[in-house]
Amino acid sequence: MTTVLSLDQGTTSSRAILFDQEGRPAGLAQQEFPQLYPQPGHVEHDPEAIWKSQLETAQKVAAEAQRDGREIAAIGITNQRETIVLWERSTGKPVANAIVWQSRITAPRCEQLKADGYADVIREKTGLVIDAYFSASKIEYLLDHTPGLRARAERGEILCGTIDTFLISRLTGGRVHVTDASNASRTQLLNIKTLDWDDELLKLFRVPREMLPEVRPSSAILGETDTSLFGKSIPIGSAVGDQQAATFGQACFQEGAAKNTYGTGCFMLMNVGQTPRLSRNGLLTTIGWKIGEEVTYCLEGSVFIAGAAIQWLRDGLKIIKSSSEVESLQISVNDTGGVYFVPAFVGLGTPYWDSSARGTIVGITRGTTQAHIVRAAVESMAYQTMDVLETMQQDSGITLQELKVDGGATVNNSLLQFQADLLNVPVQRPKIQETTALGAAYLAGLATGVWKDLKELATHWSLDREFLPKMEQPERERCANDWKRAVERARGWVE
Repeated sequence: MTTVLSLDQGTTSSRAILFDQEGRPAGLAQQEFPQLYPQPGHVEHDPEAIWKSQLETAQKVAAEAQRDGREIAAIGITNQRETIVLWERSTGKPVANAIVWQSRITAPRCEQLKADGYADVIREKTGLVIDAYFSASKIEYLLDHTPGLRARAERGEILCGTIDTFLISRLTGGRVHVTDASNASRTQLLNIKTLDWDDELLKLFRVPREMLPEVRPSSAILGETDTSLFGKSIPIGSAVGDQQAATFGQACFQEGAAKNTYGTGCFMLMNVGQTPRLSRNGLLTTIGWKIGEEVTYCLEGSVFIAGAAIQWLRDGLKIIKSSSEVESLQISVNDTGGVYFVPAFVGLGTPYWDSSARGTIVGITRGTTQAHIVRAAVESMAYQTMDVLETMQQDSGITLQELKVDGGATVNNSLLQFQADLLNVPVQRPKIQETTALGAAYLAGLATGVWKDLKELATHWSLDREFLPKMEQPERERCANDWKRAVERARGWVE
């Protein structure tokens, strides 16, 4: 049986998932790896820990497939975006820890760029707002804060890339230095209209062009794995950022189709077609995917902390032992008792883009219990999604007809019902939840002939459950207004 192996390199774990020709999972392995917090608001990963966890999961699934007589036609790669790695050209060895997308270490530099008047030119070229979230300021930071590194980079000794580029380099034995258009569009160095690294931006962030990978389509033969890894070489048929992959895996192929992923953060993407639409309200314009010469653009809203708030309740506050307890605690109370939880641990993303915001729990009374705080944490995911959708509908001029959802938190039926109530649109959960890995597999399979076209892929999408809005409009408005009041309390905290 022909299969595609998807490598899903996420923020907290690396996964490998095998998909059959119907788009169904046929094997899975997962490994967590350490999160490093050198100082408040700064997040790093050890690139070797990422590589080790991703390789081991891939080898485990590939070995199982071989035993079952399944042929792996291609490998697809999807990855946490914006996280940046620098390594030696000659050895492939990282020269520093990766700076993770969540890190705010470069926020002061970004504030300076805004003050210097660069916001409009950066938005026009890249579709992005100036923020520490993106890769460009992280590369600059590593070059400036690692002794001797800038001089080495200027001599051509150092390479850099997002996680897809790092993995492809390792998988091919260092022979290939590429990225895809979707990941490149998140660096803040790519001109999303010309699809090339932009000289003005390279100069602004002082990034030598020779460090950067070649920009390729999201669906194409990008290289072949070194035979030592899997016993034979396997074509690498795709690379795609995780949120774009989930949008593709959800079959959002038509203009106006949208999905929201509830993971460490929340990410809503809407397909806006073959022409980029720039936002004036804090949304990002991003490349969704490139197939052949055709580019699909998306509008995106980014929520930095979603499921990570539940992890904090478990690991930081220790008021739950595992995430599986959340829904039963949540429904043990009728509402939050007036408590609102704004999880701005590393600032706020769309539509606020406020690096100075910090996490806030408001409305606490003597009657507040553990269950109220848990429920407020869960509902914060839905409220932040509401903020994003309001902005997306304004910018696109498209009224959403339904929202497709995926990600770990979508096992929580109460969350999805509350989301439908707040948005006043149906929320649809697919049968196959592994949409991020599936999107990468689909793109790799298209490049290698496993699947014929988008029409064939669309037939694989099937509904698990639809959540219809039940909340009355006055209650919806009251909830939304109270949430916005809570957000204002969280903003501007760090001076």
